[in-house]
Amino acid sequence: MKVLLVDDAAFVRMSLKKILDDMALGFEYIEAGDGEDAIEKYKIYSPDLVIMDITMPKMDGITAVGRIKEIDDNAKIIMCSSMGYQEKVLDAITAGAKDFIIKPYEAVKVAKSVKAVLKLGEE
Repeated sequence: MKVLLVDDAAFVRMSLKKILDDMALGFEYIEAGDGEDAIEKYKIYSPDLVIMDITMPKMDGITAVGRIKEIDDNAKIIMCSSMGYQEKVLDAITAGAKDFIIKPYEAVKVAKSVKAVLKLGEE
C-alpha cells in the first residue's frame, strides 16, 4: 500500500513513517513538502492513503484536499493539525478529508485513524 505523507517539516514525515512502520503493514512512502507537490504526486502515484498537514507553504492542506478530491473522489485523506486549529479541521472534513489527527502524534491514535480510513480490521 502506498501512503503519501505531506508536511513541510521532514522530521514530521519521518516520525509518521516510524509510527506507520510499527504497524507492520508494509507501507511504501511517497513524500511531499506542500500542497502543490502533494497534488502532483497524487496524480503520478495514486496512493491508497494521504496523511496531510493543514498549514504549509505554497498551498495549504485544505485547498490541496479539495483539488485531490476533484482528481479522485474516492481519495482517502487524513488531515493533521496542531492543537488550537480545530476549526480548520472542520474545513478539512468539509473539503473531503476522512479523518484528522492532532499533533503531536500519538501512535495509538494514528494507527486507529489509518485502520479506520483504510477499513482494516482490528486485530
